[in-house]
Amino acid sequence: MTGYLFPNRSSAAAERFAAFTELFDPSTFAHIDALGLAPGWRCWEVGAGGTSVVQWLAGRVGPGGHVLATDIDVTWAGGAAAAEAGGAAAARDDADAGSQVEVRVHDAALDPPPEGEFDLVHARLVLVHVPEREKALANMVGAVRPGGWILVEDADPALQPLSVLDVRGPEGELANKLRSGFRELMAGRGVDLAYGRTLPRLLRQSGLLDVRADAAFPLAHPACARLERATIALIADQLTGNGIATEEEIERHLGNVAAGRLDLAQPPMIAAWGRRPS
Repeated sequence: MTGYLFPNRSSAAAERFAAFTELFDPSTFAHIDALGLAPGWRCWEVGAGGTSVVQWLAGRVGPGGHVLATDIDVTWAGGAAAAEAGGAAAARDDADAGSQVEVRVHDAALDPPPEGEFDLVHARLVLVHVPEREKALANMVGAVRPGGWILVEDADPALQPLSVLDVRGPEGELANKLRSGFRELMAGRGVDLAYGRTLPRLLRQSGLLDVRADAAFPLAHPACARLERATIALIADQLTGNGIATEEEIERHLGNVAAGRLDLAQPPMIAAWGRRPS
């Protein structure tokens, strides 16, 4: 199996983006604020996937700033950017309060880095899915201006592999069985399930200074249930097709989620950041 497990064109993918927004945007925004984001900054949002971080950055950098939002599939941009024969397309997003926002089809590992240097380069839940993640990270670090910052956030499913931590019956056991199958499918697509924990070391090895890291660990949050439903909707055929679960088990699990019988957890989202030497 090759390719991204969650195509952006699916309606369930939009539900996943909405859940990620609720679960992780507060932490992402707090980290970026702490790095000193200010009007006029040039920012590169890698693997944008959705609009929330792009819109927030645009509002903060103002009309004098610039936000470049890239992804291999920019369906989330509502069709504002369309792929050209050469590969990259760009478009203005007129909804961002006059800020200079550019949306571009771009593969962070395989395409040349964008021209110019950025005050901030940010990626969330991107590199863990990229087979050539070392190249992608090198491209991102190389795009940071001297004295600028890079912030990378990625999950570590191997660090906390369970869907339900407090198993009290068959509902929790079934949830963890499906989560195990989900991890199996991700690993088959080249996902590094233990990537998040490596980020501080990788940023130091890239020559960055002031490297720090922490983690967000959602548990029993309403958005965890919405994320679970959207994820199962996207992978149900693969769960059954690979003999991981039956249709009856999937329907029973979704019923348990809808009934609020489970305190669902997500893997820790590890955030690591560092500054390029001046």
